[in-house]
Amino acid sequence: MTTRARTTTVSWNGANARRLDRQFLSDGAPSTGSPAQDVTAAVAAMLGAHAQVLSAAELSAGLRAPGTTRTDVRTALWTDRSLVKTFGPRGTVHLLPAEDLPMWTGALSAVPAGSSPFSKDARMTPEQVEAVVGAVADALTGAELTVDELSDEVIARTGPWAGDLVMPAFQGMWPRWRQVLHLAGHRGALCYAPNRGRKATYTNPGTVPMPAREATTELVRRYLRAYGPATPVHFAQWLAAPRGWAGRVFEELAGAGAIEEVAFEGCGAAWVAAGDTLFPSAEPRGVRLLPYFDAFGIASRPRERLFPGAAYGRALAGGQAGNFPLLLVDGTVAGVWHQRRSGRRIAVTVEPLSPLDAGRTRALEEQVAAVGEVLEGNPELTVGEVTVGGHA
Repeated sequence: MTTRARTTTVSWNGANARRLDRQFLSDGAPSTGSPAQDVTAAVAAMLGAHAQVLSAAELSAGLRAPGTTRTDVRTALWTDRSLVKTFGPRGTVHLLPAEDLPMWTGALSAVPAGSSPFSKDARMTPEQVEAVVGAVADALTGAELTVDELSDEVIARTGPWAGDLVMPAFQGMWPRWRQVLHLAGHRGALCYAPNRGRKATYTNPGTVPMPAREATTELVRRYLRAYGPATPVHFAQWLAAPRGWAGRVFEELAGAGAIEEVAFEGCGAAWVAAGDTLFPSAEPRGVRLLPYFDAFGIASRPRERLFPGAAYGRALAGGQAGNFPLLLVDGTVAGVWHQRRSGRRIAVTVEPLSPLDAGRTRALEEQVAAVGEVLEGNPELTVGEVTVGGHA
């Protein structure tokens, strides 16, 4: 890769403190106006809130926007439509800012597809993939359909082959076309609509993807502002993209002067957006609670610095981040926690990996109160062992 002379050396503490600041996880998170605007700004700052479990996304966004609630998140999503629920990085369901959807769809559509995990008999040809994505887009234009209703429309528009039950599912088999559901989201042909009862529905957001090169450049720039310094491998891991492709993207951007190289403690050569080389000198301070699959815990690298010592074994699942809600103390993972709701009562159990002093205990109590505010319930804190497993 073409490189520049490294004129900046970045410490782990400096990088971590800046990431916390830019993730709205430091004290004094900025307010942009209405609760819905604050929530949308928070989701933009973290580059999407993981929403496979919507309550986790509500916490991720709400805890970054003090004074907001899960109702504010839902208002931004379903009423103001400043947020969109769709398939984002790693092919997983995320909340994304609606105004950023052209960038996301343009960039995600540009990521090369990996090898198919399905058997040869279950796979689709490139022509079939295009036919299904087109059928999804047509069927969802001006409509809100459940997955079963969408399946009927796709099969009617393409052919019986799309309905062959060849995809292993939780308690049976899914039709062939379902393997490109997330791709339809990445192409801008599909996003979630409000639930119909307990069933999810989908619609066509009418998004025109940004041109691939422009979108990818912008996504890398935003990623490096949020999580830099970072390497092409870090970016590939975050996006679930081929490492070779990510390396070529970074090389092209470096050659164009869009990103610049720094020396990053623990990583060697890493990259930031061009000119974005100012980092705090003060070490991170404070206590934070982050929910399942929070973007900060997933994207911050190197992972062993964010999860030091015993935290690497306790708060990760075989090295994978996201399965456990995290207790952050002074910017690093220092424990796990769990919440269980019964009516308005929210039982919060926090397991620190080392004892908290009086000041940090008070800060933890404030964080628990914030969890209660976001979830619109009455929290009760217990400091002790979390006995449930990952993603419980």
